[in-house]
Amino acid sequence: MSAPGATGAGEERTRPPRPHQSRMDDGRRVREVLSYSRRGSRFTPRQAAAWEAHHGRWVVPDEAVDEPGFSWSPWFGRAAPLAIEVGSGIGEATVSLAAARPATNVLALEVWRPGVAETLARVAEAGLTNVRVCEVDAAWVLEHLVEPDSLDELWTFFPDPWHKAKHHKRRLLGPAFAATAARRLRPGASWRLATDWAAYAEQMVAVLDAEPRLEGGVVERWPERPVTKFERKGLAVGRSITDLAYRRVAGGPGLAGDRRPRSAEPHATGPEAS
Repeated sequence: MSAPGATGAGEERTRPPRPHQSRMDDGRRVREVLSYSRRGSRFTPRQAAAWEAHHGRWVVPDEAVDEPGFSWSPWFGRAAPLAIEVGSGIGEATVSLAAARPATNVLALEVWRPGVAETLARVAEAGLTNVRVCEVDAAWVLEHLVEPDSLDELWTFFPDPWHKAKHHKRRLLGPAFAATAARRLRPGASWRLATDWAAYAEQMVAVLDAEPRLEGGVVERWPERPVTKFERKGLAVGRSITDLAYRRVAGGPGLAGDRRPRSAEPHATGPEAS
């Protein structure tokens, strides 16, 4: 069910099925190339308690985004600037950044349910009211549920590097995703990224530098980004951390107005084996 009063901005467009929902004519699920794989779903006692107590208020159900006129604001209970974290994990950065931005609606996109439950526990402990979590694929969300020129901040910390060459097609930071994200950022808005995989950092720079709506590059470590458990593990095995910061530029040749983005949807490669 949609949040009360949900309305979409502009003309309502027919959205394609969410990832994991597409099917062939014979009923078989479509095999999709996604930037993540579903991990285990077992909760710790702490996570189970947090899920039971808070998911009804703070988790936007998958099926809600399918409804006509869906909008994020009613789920936050207010209209406010929007920041999105892609791949929020257990919510360490989410909670720290949201606490520093009480006037901003912070949407955490995470498909790993124990991570979502841990995020709920951390949000509750911090006494925050400006965080919501959604478990729908981030590329699909940005393309179909975020209006062009509307996003105030975007954070992408330690996306899966998919380090084997045969899996590079699954990396999140490709030209299509960068184009969609850039169009969703408002002019002047920032996109902060970090990775502990040097080869992926090089790809990020190449992709983002090639996107005409963005300017930026490698920067010193962002002081607002907390040192997370994941980052500490990377440092412990000798990996260096690369921070990047890009800004949405306004105007420029060929940039007037919004064109429909190059598809950031997962690429369908055939029927999924049963």
